[in-house]
Amino acid sequence: MALPFGDTPLDSRAGRAFLQRRLALFSAVAATLGAFALVAFQLVNAGLPGYELLGSFTKTGGVFQLLAIGVSSAIWLLTSGPSFSLRMLLVLDALGTLLMLSAYAKMASVSGVHVQRVELVMMLITLSVGTLRAVMIPSPWPHTLVIGAIGSVPALALARQTASTMLFDGHPVPAWAAMSQIGVWILVSLAISVVTSRVIYGLRCQVAQVERLGQYVLEEKIGEGGMGAVYRARHALLRRPTAIKLVLPERAGPENLARFEREVQLTASLTHPNTVSVYDYGSTPDGVFYYAMEFLDGIDLEQLVTRFGPQPAGRVMHILRQVAASLAEAHGIGLVHRDVKPGNIILCERGGQADTAKVVDFGLVKNLSKRGQDTPSLSNVNAIVGTPLYLAPEGLVSPDHIDARADLYALGAVGYFLLTGVPVFDGRTLLEVAAQHLHQAPMPPSERVGLTLPPKLEALLMRCLAKDANLRPQSAAEIIAALDECSEPSWSAADAGAWWMKHGARARQRDGAQEQSSAGPGTVVIDLARRVAQAG
Repeated sequence: MALPFGDTPLDSRAGRAFLQRRLALFSAVAATLGAFALVAFQLVNAGLPGYELLGSFTKTGGVFQLLAIGVSSAIWLLTSGPSFSLRMLLVLDALGTLLMLSAYAKMASVSGVHVQRVELVMMLITLSVGTLRAVMIPSPWPHTLVIGAIGSVPALALARQTASTMLFDGHPVPAWAAMSQIGVWILVSLAISVVTSRVIYGLRCQVAQVERLGQYVLEEKIGEGGMGAVYRARHALLRRPTAIKLVLPERAGPENLARFEREVQLTASLTHPNTVSVYDYGSTPDGVFYYAMEFLDGIDLEQLVTRFGPQPAGRVMHILRQVAASLAEAHGIGLVHRDVKPGNIILCERGGQADTAKVVDFGLVKNLSKRGQDTPSLSNVNAIVGTPLYLAPEGLVSPDHIDARADLYALGAVGYFLLTGVPVFDGRTLLEVAAQHLHQAPMPPSERVGLTLPPKLEALLMRCLAKDANLRPQSAAEIIAALDECSEPSWSAADAGAWWMKHGARARQRDGAQEQSSAGPGTVVIDLARRVAQAG
C-alpha cells in the first residue's frame, strides 16, 4: 500500500503529512455539506402540515444523517491532530467512507416509507461523495478505485433491500435487476472518480517533477534568506535527508550566481565536524542553481534562547568550544566567516552526540589567503558586512581590513547572548547599535543578569568584546585553550542527553523565523564603493 504521490512516496513524512491534511479537509467538507443538507431537508418538511421536528427526524432518518455527519466530524478532528502512520490513514480513509455512506444508506432506508426511489437518492449521495473525495485527496487511480468500490457497498445493499417496493408495469422488480440498475450507476460513479483522480494526480506528478533538482526531491521549505531559499529534501536513491539551498529566480544574476558558487566552493573546503557538510552542487536545465548539504534537524541559538531562555554557563562553554573549533579550521586556511551570529549556529544531535553545534552560512566569507585577487563585487572588501548586533568595530570603520579576530568578537557576542538572553548592545536604529559597538563599553554579563557567573568565562567574553582587536584573543585556538581552563561548571553528555530527551520535540519545531544556512533578515551588506561612486 506504499503508493507513490509523484516523486514523494506516500510512506514518507511529507507524503503522510499531505495525505493527512487532505483527509482532514475532505472530512470537514463532507461534514459541512451533510449539515447543510440536513437543515435544507428540514426546512422543506417544515412547510408541510403537521410538521414536528422530532417526528420528522424519526420518519426521515435524520438520526442516521446526524450519525453520518458525526463520522465525518470525528475523522476531521482525528486527522487535525498528531500525525498518524500510513496504515492508520488508509484505514481512516476507507473506514470513514464506508461508515459515512452506510449511515446515509440507513437514513434512506428509514425514509423509504415516505420518499420514493430512495435508492436513486443514495446513488446520488454515493456519486457526490466519491467525486468529492477524488478531487480533494489526489491519489493513484487504483487507490481511488478501491475506496470507491468499498463506498458503493451500502448503495448496492439498499437497492437489494428496496427491490420489493419497486414496480414495473405492475410487477415487482427482481432484486438482481434492481442491483444491476444501481450497479450501472456505480460504474459511472467509479469512472468519474478514477478519471478525476488520474487528472489531479497527474498534475501533482508534474509539480513533483518541477520540484526535483538533479537527484534531489524537494519536500518542504524551511527557510529563506538574503540570496536563496532553503528546502528540506531527500536524495532520490539514498533517501538521505538533505537541505537544499537554491538561488531565488528573481535574485539570479551573474554577480549573485558567482557569489553563490563561491560560497559552495569555500564551504566544501571545510571538513570540521562542527561545520555544515556540503554534499553536492549543480544546476537544473532551466537554470536553477543549488547546493545540497546535510540536513540539521535541530534549533539555532537564536531560537534556543527565545524559547528556553538564557543557558547555563557550562552549556555555553560547551557550545562556544565547538564553534571556536569550526572557526579555527576556517581561519587556518585564510577564511573569515564575517557573519557569526546565533542564527548561523545550529544545535542538533549528530552520531549519537547531543548538543552538537554546527556553523552554517559561509555566504559572506572573506578569503584572506587571496587578498586582492577576489573581485570587489564578490568578496565585498569595500562593504560593511554582517549582522549589526554581532559586528566588530573594525567591520564598521574599515571593513576592507578585517581579519579572523572580527569572528572572535562576534563569538564573544554570541556567548554574551547565550548567558544573558539579550545582545551586548541594542538600539532602535542601525546607527545607534553601530555607535555602541564603536564607543560604548559592554556591561559585564553578570551585572546584566544580576547573577554570579564563572569569572574566567566572563573575563574571556569581555576580552573577545574588546574594541581594539589587539586586546582580544588572537586566534580561535586561544579561545579553546581559555575555555579549557574554565573547568567549572561542566556540561556532560548526560546533561545534554537529558535536555534533548525533555525538550527535543519542541526544539525541532520550525517557525517562520528559523531556517538553515540562509542569511537572515539581520544580516546587512552595504557596498561602500558603490555608494561612493553614486555620490560622486
